Amino acid sequence: MLITRASEYAILSLIVLSKADSPIDSETLSKQLSIPKSFLAKILQSLAKHNILKSHRGVKGGFALLLEPKDISMLLIMSCVEGKAPAVFDCASSINDCPSDKANLCSIWPFLNKLQGKIDNFLAEMTLADILE
Repeated sequence: MLITRASEYAILSLIVLSKADSPIDSETLSKQLSIPKSFLAKILQSLAKHNILKSHRGVKGGFALLLEPKDISMLLIMSCVEGKAPAVFDCASSINDCPSDKANLCSIWPFLNKLQGKIDNFLAEMTLADILE
């Protein structure tokens, strides 16, 4: 699936955090967005691990954007929270890497590969700043 709940929640969280004047903790963000706290915490940690968010400790701790919205592409967000690039179809990126012994007979692979390339380019060009407009 191209856009999972994790990707959706990551984007929603980043929108809220981009508008905040100070860090927001995961519990507050969870309540504000009606997202299960444990699931959201994993998403936020993943975004922090990939240097999209900064985690602040302490009483006034929480998460804040580390990058400018214009520098955060949808492809980056989705890849971080999913652990891999989003895919429209579950197929090898190269016909030579196809696990099936019928790869040479697959007439739909060129179309799907071209579609995936267009989607990858779109997601790489679309930034958080574009969504905030």
